[in-house]
Amino acid sequence: MSEKGELIICRCQEVTQGEILEAIADGATSVDGVKRRTRACMGLCQGKTCGRLVQNIVARETGQAPADVLPQKSRMPARPVKLGAFGGSEDV
Repeated sequence: MSEKGELIICRCQEVTQGEILEAIADGATSVDGVKRRTRACMGLCQGKTCGRLVQNIVARETGQAPADVLPQKSRMPARPVKLGAFGGSEDV
């Protein structure tokens, strides 16, 4: 693989540009499509660092304008919550 393919785009998950290009060749046409195939944008930063880079690569490789490439869907991180947080004080 060339140096360009070894360029790390997603530092959290260590996803390279080559892996992103492979995902696009496999049919990914959005940031979520790349995310599902490579785990890019799924690290601690949740795509805040690499999301735009992935979006621009998808746009360039598919011939779309960057604004036309759907960004990733944002989801709140999940964490356990005690059931008492949903009920009244007698549920604690």
